[in-house]
Amino acid sequence: MSDDPLLAVEGLTTTFETDAGRLVAVDDVDLTVDAGETVCLVGESGSGKTVATESITGLVDAPGSTIEGTVRFRGRDLLGLSEPALRSVRGAEIAHVFQNPQEAMNHCYTVGWQIAEAIQVHESVSNAEARARAVELLDQVGIANASARADDYPHAFSGGQKQRVMIAMALAGDPDLLVVDEPTTALDVTVQAQILSLLASIQERLGTGIVFVTHDLGVVAQIADRVVVLYAGKVMERGDVVDIFEHPAHPYTRRLLECVPSIGGSGSGIPGTLPDLRDPPDGCRFAPRCEHAEAACRAGGQPPEHAVGTSQQASCVHYGSRGDPTVLEPDDDAAWRGEPRGEPEP
Repeated sequence: MSDDPLLAVEGLTTTFETDAGRLVAVDDVDLTVDAGETVCLVGESGSGKTVATESITGLVDAPGSTIEGTVRFRGRDLLGLSEPALRSVRGAEIAHVFQNPQEAMNHCYTVGWQIAEAIQVHESVSNAEARARAVELLDQVGIANASARADDYPHAFSGGQKQRVMIAMALAGDPDLLVVDEPTTALDVTVQAQILSLLASIQERLGTGIVFVTHDLGVVAQIADRVVVLYAGKVMERGDVVDIFEHPAHPYTRRLLECVPSIGGSGSGIPGTLPDLRDPPDGCRFAPRCEHAEAACRAGGQPPEHAVGTSQQASCVHYGSRGDPTVLEPDDDAAWRGEPRGEPEP
């Protein structure tokens, strides 16, 4: 049995030529996912999470776009495949659950017809067999009275039900990897929990690898095995979820966690805004918003990823051979969480 990861992405770079100039939305990103593992891509809106995942299967087709790097799925480089060959991978081996199911479905066709179509793209089965499989999938994702609901149009489903339909559609080709983009956005907490539970049960039953895109770190804490933190198209930090949450290394990761009251943060935002990717800052992309930035942080390109502890890597000069990581923790770990600090010793 091979020890190679299910998905191995190296140096992924996605560029758009715009009227206002060249924009690098994803810049030299590495990522691995094992079978049965959930890897979360996190970061603010505009950090490059969705573009990165859609680049994996060549779905970025805007005018002027280019995708570079290596994307190996079960050892095969997907970026070297022709479009017809890529189509055979999409859905059958790697399936996407796209953000906003309201827009991802065709409202002129019933949900059963749309799922059956996805099945017939990859399997030579009759209409009756495809419909039966569609009903089975709707039942598996928790749509009550699936046989009748298969004949309903998308507008007849609630937001949570639409998300379940999208998951059923993604499962139509029995994929080994699910790419799930913000599946709980705009859902109330009860429905959100149901969707997360559904994904967990699918993974446990089928051994599916999952790439989960979100800006909600509360969700990450519930489902992730590993976390990759993106900012302005660059990786800031990566590591096991427990280590990331208990000992966040990069200042950006700490500020993201500070935004989430449910996990101990104060709920305050991060001052400043994402940089213009047509003219990114020199040095670390986060330096203009970082309270710990020094001269070395503002020159020389994005710092390399330095090992931190046993599982983490952080793209920060303070962890380099000439850096001093203690400047990131002037008091203790409670400082970044907004927790009360103990009285100083006499």
